[in-house]
Amino acid sequence: MLKEIRKVKKENISKLMVSFSDPFRLEIIDIMMDGEVCVCDIMKLTKLSQSRISYHIKILKDSGLISDRQEGRWVYYNLKKDSLILIKEWITSLTDCSSNRKRCCE
Repeated sequence: MLKEIRKVKKENISKLMVSFSDPFRLEIIDIMMDGEVCVCDIMKLTKLSQSRISYHIKILKDSGLISDRQEGRWVYYNLKKDSLILIKEWITSLTDCSSNRKRCCE
């Protein structure tokens, strides 16, 4: 059971890491740190075209890092706290394990 949970977490982490692999997506994520935004807000702050932002938003949504809600004709995006917690826990476990020393062939 624990192996299955770890496998699911690894698959989720892998998808989430794609979100962090592009400078434009990092910029969009950074903008979302201040709260919910729409594409027009991102356009103003990044000077990127709407189509380019939509491309990156799709990747962020597909990875599970952001969610959206529609209000009238506007769509608002925000970071998903549960995904951020998953990344934080994984990185914490990496740093904790990195200090463990194992000797070869013991």
